[in-house]
Amino acid sequence: MSNERPRGRGPMGHGPVMAGEKAKDFKSSMKKLIQFMSTSKYMFRLIAMLVFAIAGTAFNIVGPTILGDATTEIFEGLIKKISGTGGIDFDKIISTLTMLLGLYLLSACFSFVQGFIMTGVANDVTYSLRKDISKKINRMPLKYFESRTHGEILSRVTNDIDTLGQSLNQSITQLITSVTTLIGVLIMMLRISGWMTLAALCILPISMGLIGSIMKRSQKYFQSQQKFLGEINGQVEEVFSGHNIVKVFNKEESVIHEFEETNKKLYDSAWKSQFFSGMMMPIMQFIGNLGYVMVALLGGYLTIKGSIQVGQIQSFFQYIRSFTQPIQQIAQVGNMLQQSAAAGERVFEFLEEEEEDQNVKDAVNVAKLNGNVEFENVSFGYNKDQIIINDFSAKVQEGKKIAIVGPTGAGKTTMIKLLMRFYDVNAGVIKVDGHDLRAFNRNELREMFGMVLQDTWLFNGTIMENIRYGRLDATDEEVIEAAKAAHAHHFIMTQPDGYQMTLNEETSNISQGQKQLLTIARAILADPKILILDEATSSVDTRTEIQIQKAMDHLMSGRTSFVIAHRLSTIKNADLILVMKDGDIIEQGNHDELLAANGFYSNLYNSQFERAEAV
Repeated sequence: MSNERPRGRGPMGHGPVMAGEKAKDFKSSMKKLIQFMSTSKYMFRLIAMLVFAIAGTAFNIVGPTILGDATTEIFEGLIKKISGTGGIDFDKIISTLTMLLGLYLLSACFSFVQGFIMTGVANDVTYSLRKDISKKINRMPLKYFESRTHGEILSRVTNDIDTLGQSLNQSITQLITSVTTLIGVLIMMLRISGWMTLAALCILPISMGLIGSIMKRSQKYFQSQQKFLGEINGQVEEVFSGHNIVKVFNKEESVIHEFEETNKKLYDSAWKSQFFSGMMMPIMQFIGNLGYVMVALLGGYLTIKGSIQVGQIQSFFQYIRSFTQPIQQIAQVGNMLQQSAAAGERVFEFLEEEEEDQNVKDAVNVAKLNGNVEFENVSFGYNKDQIIINDFSAKVQEGKKIAIVGPTGAGKTTMIKLLMRFYDVNAGVIKVDGHDLRAFNRNELREMFGMVLQDTWLFNGTIMENIRYGRLDATDEEVIEAAKAAHAHHFIMTQPDGYQMTLNEETSNISQGQKQLLTIARAILADPKILILDEATSSVDTRTEIQIQKAMDHLMSGRTSFVIAHRLSTIKNADLILVMKDGDIIEQGNHDELLAANGFYSNLYNSQFERAEAV
């Protein structure tokens, strides 16, 4: 029974968390993130980072005041020299500047240390989350993966965690330094002159109002930009992966037209978002310059009155520049925290998904089991209101070869999924040697089974490593014997590096049928008590199929085997054939008995035979 899920655009089924995407529940997401980082593993380093960040920023804030003192000393020295009452005290100036240089070096060292600590924390967080997700995946039910695209799941491990790590690394230190700078600079400005500080603060509501207005307008265009960028990436990935299909159906013009439409939408949204974003800096500079003019006039007046010194005006100008910058940075931090919350929400949502019960109390030991399988009144549906297996009953003796046949959608593969406990039955029971499947630990239960599926799965590694995946402690000689039994040895030895040839996505000199031979060799090496073959020979030619069938007969000898096949000629020697239709067993018996019954199986077999004759 095929359980089709909606397919996305390959790995682009769900893209990364983009700028502007917000969490559904910001407070809850941030609370979970803070709880995750509040363990002793991170807390000490976070406190140390906080201390270093504040210290580094504080030393930096004092700098303009000291530089202002040096300027005042030079100005007063010049006045004394002109009036003939003295001159410039260069020793004092050098001493002041040396102290300033020392402060800046100390500030840089503190900032370096806090950056080093925060980078370590952010990387540890992403490492721990990836580790947790990796473990979580192995505990999750198959239904989760069959109801979502591969790209959506992949994005949790890659894009979401990367976004979370990067935004954490930038936002926490940025927030601390910006708030410290803002408070420190405000104190230093008030220390110089309350009136000048008031004049400088008057420009803030204007600038913040304009920035808020621009950001509000640009936000929707940034969101559109990311949306259409995702569509563009999806189209490109989809077209390249199916380029031969596009050419076969002469759809090049249609593909180009679709791409150009999306690309134009991306261009329009990107142009508008960049235009509004680009307006912010000139507006801020213009308003900032107005503020400088106001402060310069007021500062000059206060200097003439003798309320402040010349060097303090210079210090104040530097503080104004330092005051507006952290305000912008805090706004950026707000956006980064939104990204962190959105990414964190998706990661923690994944970690909180329902899990399979891996272990049970007083679990049955699989070591002494023989492989007798019994289905008793089994009923099942992927959705409880849509039952697809109705009152299924069958007894399978150990060492027997059982074939399950029937039209597409009859429930054949679903029965295998129930047997492997990828899903649990809605009603009834499945037993192995008289024990309910739910009385086994899942991982121990699955150690009893070996599977060869229609879709081959080979990982990036050598041929030797791919076959050894069936039993990791197998020797090279045992791997080679398994390959010989699967009739794969000959073609392996014709490869450039034989068993040491690396398989990857670019491996084009191995056919689909040869890949299937490798998966069969893997199953032979595993030597399971119960063997499941789901269309295992569908990808090989007739001659190779005969060779594999001989190897399979040898492999299945004395071992309980379930064979799902559409080509009925491959299961004629099965001990028992179960004929399924609409979730029920409608016929059972061996090949000769079912042909003699002249029923549904007979019609299926004869129709295939007639098609073969016609060919």
